[in-house]
Amino acid sequence: MNTIKIKKLTEVLEKLNKYEITEELRKEALEIVSDINPIELSIAEQNLIEKGMKPQDLRHLCDIHMEVLKDELDKIKTKIKPGHVVDTFIIEHEIILGFLTELEEINSKIQKSDNYESCAEEFKVLKTVVDNILDAEKHHLREEQVLFSEMEERKITGPTRIMRMEHDDLREKKKFLKEIAEKASKSEFKEVKETVDDTAKYIIFNLRDHIFKENYILYPTAIEAIKDNEIWDDMKSRCDEIGYCGFTPKR
Repeated sequence: MNTIKIKKLTEVLEKLNKYEITEELRKEALEIVSDINPIELSIAEQNLIEKGMKPQDLRHLCDIHMEVLKDELDKIKTKIKPGHVVDTFIIEHEIILGFLTELEEINSKIQKSDNYESCAEEFKVLKTVVDNILDAEKHHLREEQVLFSEMEERKITGPTRIMRMEHDDLREKKKFLKEIAEKASKSEFKEVKETVDDTAKYIIFNLRDHIFKENYILYPTAIEAIKDNEIWDDMKSRCDEIGYCGFTPKR
């Protein structure tokens, strides 16, 4: 990742965070991001964080990059049939991303409140949204116990190791956010509000980024590495044994 790309990326991110997103600014961001592959993007993100940029300030970057690579995800879908292990993972990701948008919106409303009483309803919604996000646990277990295991048998261990670590990290953060939401009425509101804001933004950014890496790096790698349809059929049976999320569409 060269320093010129990092500099351009930093400049456009600062604009995205400082100003209202205009069509011109969006195009500028799209042009820069179009020239960066997913691995370079991960390196760029880490460099920006090390330079002092807050992780939540990178949220626009993930959104823009998903837009750039939308066609790539469509290409992956043409290689697999409906009901395929990866097809189900991708559909679940789309639903989880919807929950993250809801979390972003409800957190924004809570941050505008001055006391718990004025946003008690918002905290009820927050609990529901967090429960929905926590309901993704079987999605993560199927990835870890079936998909990651098959990849690791084929000596693909780097990406899966990172994804496992991120699963563990995000599990703790999601549980922590649920605890905060449940105790909110009995705690000091200013402190609760700040903790909700920090934790929600952490989950939103990191889970979006995690989904991005799985969709555009991990899943395509798995499809290329596991060519035998009988293995995928066996993986599907093992996924069925683990079970699905409450929000997984019936296929």
